[in-house]
Amino acid sequence: MPVLTSLVKWINIKRLHQIDLFRNYPNEVQEEIFIRLITKAAYTSWGQKYRYDKIQSVEDFQKSVPLQTYDDIKTYVNRLRAGEKNLLWPGEVKWFAKSSGTTSDKSKFIPVTREALEQCHFRGGKDVLAIYTDNYPNTRIFSGKGLTLGGSHQINNFNNNSLYGDLSAILIQNIPFWAEFLRVPESKIALLDQWDIKLKEVTRATIKENVTNLAGVPSWNLVLINYILEYTGKKHLLEVWPNLELFVHGGVNFEPYRKQFEKLIPSPDMHYMDTYNASEGFFGIQDDPSHDDMLLMLDYGIFYEFIPMQEFNKTHPDVLTIRDVNTTDNYALVLSTNGGLWRYIIGDTIRFTSLRPHRFRITGRTRHFLNAFGEEVIIENAEKALATACRETGAQISEYTAAPVYMSDTEQARHEWCIEFETEPADIDTFVSLLDKSLMDVNSDYEAKRYKDITLAPPLVHKVLKGTFYNWFNDHKKLGGQNKMPRLSNDRKYLEEILQIHNRLQKNK
Repeated sequence: MPVLTSLVKWINIKRLHQIDLFRNYPNEVQEEIFIRLITKAAYTSWGQKYRYDKIQSVEDFQKSVPLQTYDDIKTYVNRLRAGEKNLLWPGEVKWFAKSSGTTSDKSKFIPVTREALEQCHFRGGKDVLAIYTDNYPNTRIFSGKGLTLGGSHQINNFNNNSLYGDLSAILIQNIPFWAEFLRVPESKIALLDQWDIKLKEVTRATIKENVTNLAGVPSWNLVLINYILEYTGKKHLLEVWPNLELFVHGGVNFEPYRKQFEKLIPSPDMHYMDTYNASEGFFGIQDDPSHDDMLLMLDYGIFYEFIPMQEFNKTHPDVLTIRDVNTTDNYALVLSTNGGLWRYIIGDTIRFTSLRPHRFRITGRTRHFLNAFGEEVIIENAEKALATACRETGAQISEYTAAPVYMSDTEQARHEWCIEFETEPADIDTFVSLLDKSLMDVNSDYEAKRYKDITLAPPLVHKVLKGTFYNWFNDHKKLGGQNKMPRLSNDRKYLEEILQIHNRLQKNK
């Protein structure tokens, strides 16, 4: 479709100029966003509580409005779900994105306003294509269609006033009519929530299409690709879709998956583009293919603040704006958005790799977590699940750590645990089963990934010898009460070190 490609490039010219504007004038663009947000929300319940009509500057805002977590706004969210209006943002909020929860809740329900959909999430998707076509002027991406693999939670009713589901499902449900001509499969298939059925139907609906681009979480897409190859009997994906040229990914670190994708899509003309989007907003796009960094998108109706991680646990931390950040510190992200979140701590940490333009890398979480496959298991989830398994089996744990097993030709993705027991469980298989079930009970994203073992196999648990963790601390000169073993990690460094020490001790027995 050369005519369509030319039309898209012409439309993108104006948008690319706007992106250049915030690249060159980040402070001014963010100040304009800030004024728009507090002006728009001045007469909401939240805005009246914190006297938004009296706020004249960012400094006033920071003095007036405390930092927030989901637990702090949960009462407002519950009222919005019940149909109340004008609470955090003007008007009614109909949609809520379901994501993994907090210490006290299995799931969070993030408000998704019409402005957040149009000015943030959908704009992010369009900007991905604008930036890609600018980087690759000879692209034929619009000669075919895009396949976006949606989430695992279908659209559900809280009541007659509001609905919830995965963010991806909400986006598919609300996608503009014209976009339906550029994507596959049709919405009723994309929104299926039973993954075994969904894989089959997506495969049947797309293998005869001219798919030129994919989008989604790497782990889910690998599951789909392997299913398609098994279904079709093809050796690699280019035998199914010869014009495939782009995979837009996000949600987890792509590097552990890169070699698998390159093996399954063996083409030097295949491109991979990183994005940073979440239920709370769309934040970053890899705008330069020669670097892994992402450009912070500063005009999506989000006002950013940043807490240096050395300040994070202080009662009154220093909180910076885009004007004051550097390329040395790690920062916890704080958001005020057109979705009605105010000074909201999302839980991710980033480090800037350049200023003007503000490019960054995701460095982790404000807490230890496991998110290699989109499961977002936080330390509180792990502690609750281990406590249940111990209580039911009579076990006691002295130390533990966990890491992912990445999908390969011979292994399915799963979590691997090293546990040093003070008192071993009566039956280790029962312990593992209880750990697995309890994690599903407290974390809806882990539960979705474990559905019928499609993405994640059951956890693998090693009982390591007593003294293993002591020797690790000793080897790393970390003996002492202030030093802690990282409980959850997205790389295997700590777990492999523990297994090596265990094997060493085993040999010396």
